[in-house]
Amino acid sequence: MPDHDVTDLQAKVLTVSDGVAAGEREDRGGAGLVEHLTAEGYTVVEHRIVADGRESVGEALVELADGFAGLIVTTGGTGFGPRDLTPEGTRIVLDREAPGLAEAMRLISPLGRLSRAAAGTRGTALILNTPGSPKGAVETLDAVLDVVPHVLRLLAGESTSH
Repeated sequence: MPDHDVTDLQAKVLTVSDGVAAGEREDRGGAGLVEHLTAEGYTVVEHRIVADGRESVGEALVELADGFAGLIVTTGGTGFGPRDLTPEGTRIVLDREAPGLAEAMRLISPLGRLSRAAAGTRGTALILNTPGSPKGAVETLDAVLDVVPHVLRLLAGESTSH
């Protein structure tokens, strides 16, 4: 069980992959995130799959964030492939970027430095991009998961002591 307070915290997972969306590949990254978030005490209220692309990611994130107070984690599309456009699709819908979170996530491993992931807020949702590999997705999320409850409380307008 986590050592940080995640009482009543909700999460959504967005898998970004042409292969998974077409039914050609198993969604291991998204499934890994759902399992990990659940183990950390989050209630995962939605898991969606979209094809790669700036528009598909942006549209899905707008829908997922609408009226949602919680964490949205994407998996996939953060590398250098021609269809890896998750950060671009994310940035066009963010209200505010959170570069410190993205930087912390990149520093978790040598391969993390290859990530172009974005992090930020839309309304009362915190959006974090993670890589498509299950191990990479969980490792990068873990790099910042300890501060997520605090971020979500701030986004909800709750007073915090800091």
